[in-house]
Amino acid sequence: MGIADDAVEIRAHGWRTLAALHTLIEAELERALAAAVELSVVEYTVLDALNRQDGWHMRMQQLARATALSASATTRLVTRLEDRGLLTRILCADDRRGIYTELTAAGHQLYDRAHPLHDATLERALAEASEQPELAPVVRALQESHAGVAPVA
Repeated sequence: MGIADDAVEIRAHGWRTLAALHTLIEAELERALAAAVELSVVEYTVLDALNRQDGWHMRMQQLARATALSASATTRLVTRLEDRGLLTRILCADDRRGIYTELTAAGHQLYDRAHPLHDATLERALAEASEQPELAPVVRALQESHAGVAPVA
């Protein structure tokens, strides 16, 4: 194996480790959110993205980027959440093709219940991952990359 091959293998190993950490965290979040507030991780991500708008709304394509979903998958997800009364769509006044989405009062209430659970589950999953030798370096790198950064309220 040459130097170039070694570099490729190092990157591939890093990617596999990151993917393993992501899978572990997502599974823990999925279980906790589904059991306590009947939300999936991606549904929570929508509520979180909209909540961070601080009383404003988002265009559907912005929401698609925030959730890493396609436009059609985002539309289906928004429809499901709208059917549950958690968000609403608003037509853009100056662009008839534009559709905004925002949380309803029920969406805010559910988010307020889900957010502490999400954060506690994430913290617990990261703590558990930090005890696994193969995942510990990635967890440390995440923690170090956010050292001294004030949390977003």
